[in-house]
Amino acid sequence: MWGFYFFGALLIWQGIASLVGGFRYLAYVRREMKRPLVDFTPRASVIVPCRGVDQGLRDNLKAILEQQYPVYEVVFVVDDASDPALRVVNQALDARPSAGNLPTARVVVAGLANDSGQKVHNLLAAVWTIDQSSQVLVFVDTDARPRVDWLRSLVAPLADASIGAATGYRWFLPVAGGLASHLRAVWNASIASALGARRDRNFCWGGSTAIRRQTFDQLDMRQRWRGTLSDDFVLTRTLQAAKLPIHFVPQCLTSSHEDCSLKELFEFTTRQVKITRVYAPALWRIILAGNLLFVATFFGGLAVVSKRAWQGEAFLIPLALLLVIFLLGAGKAALRLRAVSLPLTAGGERLTVGDALAHLTLWPLTAGIYLANAISAACSRRIEWRGINYELKSPTETVIIHSVTQKPSPTTSNRARHAKQSR
Repeated sequence: MWGFYFFGALLIWQGIASLVGGFRYLAYVRREMKRPLVDFTPRASVIVPCRGVDQGLRDNLKAILEQQYPVYEVVFVVDDASDPALRVVNQALDARPSAGNLPTARVVVAGLANDSGQKVHNLLAAVWTIDQSSQVLVFVDTDARPRVDWLRSLVAPLADASIGAATGYRWFLPVAGGLASHLRAVWNASIASALGARRDRNFCWGGSTAIRRQTFDQLDMRQRWRGTLSDDFVLTRTLQAAKLPIHFVPQCLTSSHEDCSLKELFEFTTRQVKITRVYAPALWRIILAGNLLFVATFFGGLAVVSKRAWQGEAFLIPLALLLVIFLLGAGKAALRLRAVSLPLTAGGERLTVGDALAHLTLWPLTAGIYLANAISAACSRRIEWRGINYELKSPTETVIIHSVTQKPSPTTSNRARHAKQSR
């Protein structure tokens, strides 16, 4: 039992530190939300890699196409012209009003990747086609539904030329609900609150990142992305090596309206941690050790309390220790919810009672998921991402094992569709 008390005390210490971090996160979000938006709106190229039809895709694309931003273009990029996402892209373009300050929009068919992740391959193909007058590159995923001032807010920090990139992050909002969907939202939430005031410790999320075109070229990102699978890990590492800070923009915390099954939950979470193991092995080791400690102590403690209660032995002290651990974690979740509710509510979203209850109560279960993810990552470097199987040999070597569409990779095509353009 003394070992249990020792590790329990360690978890309480970690919980207090995490709670303090929650207060800092809330203070940062409040401060950033009150900060006047800098009037910096250079021409921007928004690159949207597409593969398959995400839940709510049409509404997501509509949000990207209707940004309150003076002049920008949207480049949709797919690997194959038969991708069903193109039908939804065309519908979104056709549904736009015939008048107003509409962005230029076009489609690039990149062809199949040979030696890198398909998303990275698509991004590289799109970057070559951007308008020569664009000063800012913006990357956004199709599962993100940004608010109307997302683009303006994301680009504004780049008015300071010393900033390397500006980033937002994802917040899952289950549509129909369900245990798996809520668990994924809670699992993902802990990563969201890792961003904050420490620009040297922030990371880029590929689903919502802006970078000056000049910075992108100076860092030689086209070459650095070759052979890789994770665009955002590589971009983050390159910016950190160049000592260029990454600014987190709370207003660009974008909602993802999606549900998932338990199978999809574990596929998603395990994929993220496997990628982390390859691109940030030190972080993977922290995930493994930290969650092993929590699972063994917390759930092992529950087993001890249950056994003692069943046998009529004293159990109040270990139960009290477990309760303190749980309340500290729930307190951090409450602070995080308060923080993210500010930009989400301002963008017209809302957190339901079910969402709040899930974040306050399910977080111990996500530690078990993280542990399972980390163990799986220790055993295999193979992942499936959007119907393509990869083996991550190293941060610079990605092997494509199987693709749903088995075709030779054609030369990158710049076939474009200019629909209802305005400048």
